[in-house]
Amino acid sequence: MAEVKCVATRDSYGTALKELAQEGANDLVVLDADLSAATKTVMFQKEFPNRHFNCGIAESNMMSVAAGLSTMGLVPFASSFAMFASGRAFEQIRNSIGYPHLNVKIGASHAGISVGEDGASHQCCEDFALMRSIPGMVVLCPADDVEARQATKAAYKYEGPVYIRFGRLAVPVFHDESYQFEIGKGEVVKEGKDVSIVATGLMVAEAIDAAKVLAEDGIDAEIINIATIKPLDEELIIASAKKTGKVITVEEHNIIGGLGEAVAACLSENCPTPVKRIGVNDVFGHSGPAKDLLKQFGLSAENIVNVTKEFVK
Repeated sequence: MAEVKCVATRDSYGTALKELAQEGANDLVVLDADLSAATKTVMFQKEFPNRHFNCGIAESNMMSVAAGLSTMGLVPFASSFAMFASGRAFEQIRNSIGYPHLNVKIGASHAGISVGEDGASHQCCEDFALMRSIPGMVVLCPADDVEARQATKAAYKYEGPVYIRFGRLAVPVFHDESYQFEIGKGEVVKEGKDVSIVATGLMVAEAIDAAKVLAEDGIDAEIINIATIKPLDEELIIASAKKTGKVITVEEHNIIGGLGEAVAACLSENCPTPVKRIGVNDVFGHSGPAKDLLKQFGLSAENIVNVTKEFVK
């Protein structure tokens, strides 16, 4: 069996920015908050140094600079860790980018528990909730390298503010290059009839692995990849819920304010369905190896299997 390729989506972000510029995106500029090596915007910086701006450890100011650049016809990608991009700079994003609906893209890396050894101060599990609350903000969370590169390019083409979440941990690549990402559209990764597992980000690969184990026990799970947290593909989620009758959501985010709540709200209003949320259970993380932490916090295929078996039973 061929070895599965693993790539961190933050690497995909850097690659996509460089490719966009190489392909003729002359209005593209990239901003960073003294983290270009970590966010991988250094890939763009090395080839296009005159279009890369290090704003220093001043994320709020960086967002204001990005807002100003966008009014000049440029397309700025403001990059930092998710904790600082969404948390520290929330006011500037809301008032200077969201309120005037400016064409600014926010590349937020190192999100979730999988930041690992950086610990609770950097393990941002609140960014979906924060960014979803801003009117007109598109929120993306790609699942693998192919989707992350395409999501970055789709964000560039989209007119308006976009928040894109990327991860530090290398994750399996399950899409091939023929895959076509579209903002606002979910993806049926695997058809099923007994339960719908709706996942986002690195949890999609875990859900795929869980489905294989569940199949051995006679449970046919449908796997839905939601890379656009907002606007949510409600039509797909409702259709899947009607087919299976039970829905489980899986996210590397607090169960409060994230994908689970978005799906639950959609179904409660349109197609009342039992929903079980898997995510960070309203607690802070702590330092440790990323894969060990994911397992400890229930963000693993093993836990998805256990929860699904009990839920279906």
